[in-house]
Amino acid sequence: MLRLRPRPPLDVDLTLRRYGLWGVDPANVYREGVFYRVARANGTVVPFRLAAAGPPDRPRVTATFAGPPGPEPRAAVRAEVHRLLGLGADLAGFYAHAARDPVLAPLVRPLYGLRPTLAPDPFEMLVGAISAQQVNLAFALATRARLVRRFGEPYLVDGVPVYAFPAAAALAAADVGTLRAMQYSTRKAEYIVGLGRAIADGRIDLGGLAAAPDDEVIARLTALRGIGRWTAEWFLARALGRPDVCPAGDLGVWRAVEALCFRGRAADPARVRRRARAWRPYRSLAVHYLLAARWLPAAARGA
Repeated sequence: MLRLRPRPPLDVDLTLRRYGLWGVDPANVYREGVFYRVARANGTVVPFRLAAAGPPDRPRVTATFAGPPGPEPRAAVRAEVHRLLGLGADLAGFYAHAARDPVLAPLVRPLYGLRPTLAPDPFEMLVGAISAQQVNLAFALATRARLVRRFGEPYLVDGVPVYAFPAAAALAAADVGTLRAMQYSTRKAEYIVGLGRAIADGRIDLGGLAAAPDDEVIARLTALRGIGRWTAEWFLARALGRPDVCPAGDLGVWRAVEALCFRGRAADPARVRRRARAWRPYRSLAVHYLLAARWLPAAARGA
């Protein structure tokens, strides 16, 4: 068991609620305030459950897991909990900055303690991003869920079924036709299989990108088939935890800025980027809060 007292504020429910908004994600199950997932530690899997107690200003987090003896499983679970709850984000600095912005300031109180969830696994994040290209999020999650159930490993955690997200090698060996049967387009199926092969044969090391500057990360990712600039920018924000990124080409970000900053008037990515300059050096958190205000309207109204 792992017990943490994270630096406040942290509202665990607001932070993790996104995992149930568009359907069931079999690799990230959030049910009745408890989060279930399977971590990996040096080739072994570590299923765990994450629960929290206390108000945002006094949060307490407990992760329960079973795995092989040694420090690796505990370290793997700790790392995943840290990323899932966005514990590295400078929320206090962001709130001080947001207080001077007429759009962000009203969102702080109803979304107080919301932290940016980071993808525990960079390959998983990119597969999810490819799945979401040019379709609505409910459909994207449905196709991704079929992929996880077909190629992932199933486990039971306190009686709750949860899958380990498929390893790159498993998808590298997948047949494009199998993914097509899951309602992926031919191109998306090719992109996912191609990404798996690029990782499996060593053409790209996603973990190694953590030490690279933003521009290099974007250049290396966009050299891969099926990954454009907005996907690479989401990778910077949601996989690497870079604090000052605005994926202005993403339709969801674009529409959120139109609705909340321009009163519904049409914008384009260039105008979104110009508006986002005021949020530096916290553009990643600003985007997260704008999207949450759209995804969680009851919370954003203070209900």
